[in-house]
Amino acid sequence: MAHGKKNRNVGIVGIGQTQYSSHREDVNQPEMVQEAVRLALKDAGISIRDVDCVVHGNMELFEMVHQPDLWHVLGTGGYGKGGYRITTGGTTGSTLVAAADNLTASGMYDVVMAIGFEKLQEGHTTGGITNMADPLWARNLLTGALSGHTAARMIKEFGEDRAKRAAMTMRIIMDKHACLNPNSHRAFGLEFDQMESLMETSPRLVGDLRLIHMCSQSDGACALILAEEKRAKEISKKPVWIRDHITIHREETFNVFGLEPPESTHHFAARNLFERNGIKDPLEYFDVFEMYDPSAWWGVDWLRDFFLLEGDEHLKLVENKEVMIGGKIPMNPSGGVVAANPIGATATARVAEAALQVRGDAGRHQIPKPVRHALASGFGGTIWTVLFLLEKELTGWGE
Repeated sequence: MAHGKKNRNVGIVGIGQTQYSSHREDVNQPEMVQEAVRLALKDAGISIRDVDCVVHGNMELFEMVHQPDLWHVLGTGGYGKGGYRITTGGTTGSTLVAAADNLTASGMYDVVMAIGFEKLQEGHTTGGITNMADPLWARNLLTGALSGHTAARMIKEFGEDRAKRAAMTMRIIMDKHACLNPNSHRAFGLEFDQMESLMETSPRLVGDLRLIHMCSQSDGACALILAEEKRAKEISKKPVWIRDHITIHREETFNVFGLEPPESTHHFAARNLFERNGIKDPLEYFDVFEMYDPSAWWGVDWLRDFFLLEGDEHLKLVENKEVMIGGKIPMNPSGGVVAANPIGATATARVAEAALQVRGDAGRHQIPKPVRHALASGFGGTIWTVLFLLEKELTGWGE
């Protein structure tokens, strides 16, 4: 790693996810979080006594509960342990994992649990997003994370018919993947012969962004257990190693307009992360990609940024169905964010699902080829990007 070796290598040794749904009226927040914690501990084969620190996160303004981590010790087992609470918008779930990795690599703790959750039935997501905006400049403009700008730009660049078909192809592929994932919230059984109908009949949200393109809001939790190299090898027969990660954002504002739009945070993050790890051809290097894809339009568009592609290469990947399970670069075998979006856990689940692919433990949505290198992203806030490199083996990097 050209940017410098980690103090200690860190591996993911435990993974736990609840089933995601629109409502979890059968449990309260600590009970729901506990489900993911128990599954992660069982997966790792350890007890809560073996965990040194708990990193906890969600979007507080969505549930309107201040510092829920204090209440949630009933479900996290964090009482008397080191604890951190993190909120960075939609990226919360990936920031949790980045923080847990840093805490473990630093030597502060040997075993750290990262827990992301959201119970959105108890709050108002759109209201929370809108009311966080600057009241003078932005609040009257916000539409609660609904943006048709990408659709308009893609239509202008590639033509209306081709752009719309690419977005709907991506959406149907994601649904086919979601139907293989028992934790999915939205799995409709869509078929490619429904494309024309969906393009015309799905309700419009903003411009050419339609309801079928967009992610939902979900209830659920995801927990990951990270351990330093020695403990990771003791705990797990197949730890998944976090090779590197990067966080890029636009602080409090962002610009997507102008004659010369700035380099996107996705492209900047990918370019720098790949350069410092000696990855020259990401499309050939990575076996699977779990992308934080809030809508089908963004899913298509962001492929170009994350893999440093040019022209219409990203559209061809979608049109040729190379992003499907069994394709050249399977994207979101889990179904992605359009299949389940428990916001504080959404990006944690991207890392979790990528790690399951590396382990070969993803079940029905496991891709057929061996997975040695995986990429996972988080997205949120003012175009925040968090990007992870996950590896099956320690050899060949980190020396």
